[in-house]
Amino acid sequence: MSRTPLAALVGAVLLGTFAAVVPSAPAAAATLTMRGADVSSLRRSLDLGARYYNAAGAAADPLDVLKSAGVNYARLRIWNSPASGYNNLSKVLLDAKAVKAKGLALMIDFHYSDTWADPGKQYKPAAWAGHPIGTLQSDVYNYTYQVCTALKAQGTTPDSVQIGNEINVGMLWNEGKVVNNDFTNLSLLLKAGYNATKACNSGTKVIIHTANADSDAHARWFYDGITAKGVTWDITGLSYYCMWHGDLANLYFVISDVKSRYGKPVVLAETAYPFTAANADGEANSVNGSAPCSGYPATWAGQATNFTHVQNTARNAGAAGVFYWEPTWYAVPGNGWDPANINGTGNQWDNMAIFDWTGHVNPNVVWTP
Repeated sequence: MSRTPLAALVGAVLLGTFAAVVPSAPAAAATLTMRGADVSSLRRSLDLGARYYNAAGAAADPLDVLKSAGVNYARLRIWNSPASGYNNLSKVLLDAKAVKAKGLALMIDFHYSDTWADPGKQYKPAAWAGHPIGTLQSDVYNYTYQVCTALKAQGTTPDSVQIGNEINVGMLWNEGKVVNNDFTNLSLLLKAGYNATKACNSGTKVIIHTANADSDAHARWFYDGITAKGVTWDITGLSYYCMWHGDLANLYFVISDVKSRYGKPVVLAETAYPFTAANADGEANSVNGSAPCSGYPATWAGQATNFTHVQNTARNAGAAGVFYWEPTWYAVPGNGWDPANINGTGNQWDNMAIFDWTGHVNPNVVWTP
């Protein structure tokens, strides 16, 4: 490890010159070939009449606006049977057609739940309640295969899939939760998802996604644990939000270490930053404050600069891609956060989208190779 002061390392990361500062860094920065946007809430917004405007202020298809900003990959979450009727298989099939029609690559994010799955909750779908681990293996295999083959049949084969979403301590709790460092049950579920994906289409890349960009120790604990159980995957996925996961120098070391340690490409499957400290509705924002991360005001300029610096850090650490989470989910009444009460809840992310509350894009946010 370099003995260069931390402040100098951070500055070098931001400027895209880290390789010149740290002797052990890659000789040349990677190219971000996966420049992504999670647009999972977009269909609901459009169904409610949301309008989107490009950098010139003209009304435009939001996918075209994102493409013009450098996006080449779309991410879609899928819930098994959400009460809202959105983000289920029928809606994802429609969204996949729209994505592929624009020439974008497609990532499917399996939550294996009827609602949000993240580090703090991994609820089994209601249809799988009470199933023991052996049955859950079959559930994961059959459902993954069903979704993948339905997408393939309509000509929208996914380019990649996530087997679980932010599964820091497992999925499909409690059966698939890692307890006392025992990864056995989780490994069975991950293998089922991997095998189903490859049975559907051998070229689809399997991503295993955690929110462990905060700590190299956490990342090693998880990925060492599944490796020891013989789990196979193609791409390592991490979430990174500076207000929760630490500074960019730390991000650099986590990315570079997991890439080297496991010999697989790394993508930041999620990142975002607020453009305002204000709130557009009655639902409290997930991220608050005039500058949630030091040096980045909650303004259009601050949002764009943060995203640029995250991309620079990921690129210089050797990552293959960066995905912005829900850039199109601006404050549209009726597109609430809770799938069980989508009309009656607000949007906790309205200040984190790259479109303001009238649907105008932040012209400074760009995805760069």
